[in-house]
Amino acid sequence: MTLSREKYQVLLDERVFAPHTLSEALVSRSRRSIAGEDGNLLILAADHTARGKISLGKDKVAMADRYTLLDRLVRCLALPQVDGVLASADILEELAWLGALDNKLAMGTMNRGGIMGATWELDDRVTSYDVDHIESLGLDGGKTLIRIDHHDPGVARTLETVASITTQLADRRLMSLIEPLPYLKDANGGAILDTDPDALIKVVAIASGLGSSSAYSWLKLPTSDRMDEVAAATTLPILMLGGEPKGSSGDIFDQWSTAMKEPNIRGLTAGRTLLYPSDGDSESAAVRAGAIVHPHHS
Repeated sequence: MTLSREKYQVLLDERVFAPHTLSEALVSRSRRSIAGEDGNLLILAADHTARGKISLGKDKVAMADRYTLLDRLVRCLALPQVDGVLASADILEELAWLGALDNKLAMGTMNRGGIMGATWELDDRVTSYDVDHIESLGLDGGKTLIRIDHHDPGVARTLETVASITTQLADRRLMSLIEPLPYLKDANGGAILDTDPDALIKVVAIASGLGSSSAYSWLKLPTSDRMDEVAAATTLPILMLGGEPKGSSGDIFDQWSTAMKEPNIRGLTAGRTLLYPSDGDSESAAVRAGAIVHPHHS
């Protein structure tokens, strides 16, 4: 399945003349179970743009072109190894209208208010989906981001918000996909990821205890050279993220493959590594990831 320029133009016109068809397509799509056949998931992450993350490497607008993003998502979602997509409302509605989400998981991103590079970047407020709309629109769950900087008092509000969201989603028996990340400030006061494995293990423990029920909680985590210890810090299912492609693309695939040996690591929620690989072949990257996540897929 591909996205033609003609179909894309119809989508643009539909937003003007028949906007109701976008949300209707999302509600009426065919759905599937979360776990699928083997309990492993390959989810495409496409919620970066809602937080102003449109750069890749030295190209400041690499992910900005919507036609390119939708075309790559449509192509990858047509692969049987790909289980679904995580995105903001604009992208999920467009994909549903294009018919790309039938029998695929649709995860709604929630707190995207921490705009990339802003002075308030770690203030990750809910600016995308809320719990009520995740339920009413027939989504399969919601994803929240917690970036924990021990010197930023605003993080406490994010923790409280994510805990409440996790409880509300569990009450509705919907997946709560939590992305807890340890953060630091650089010399200029900018927010940067803390790559210390001990810090990652600590935030995994914190995220696992959020909410009045953890029954429907999953974690989205970066890889680590101590992934066995990271996974051992929780019983929650874990999906690994990809991050920005760096160096040889084989490095991250090797890390994923090794980490999948841990019993509660159940797959990937990856975006840039799969949708914007260095060679531009997103379908091949998704197939390769699918072989790691679903090794027995026919």
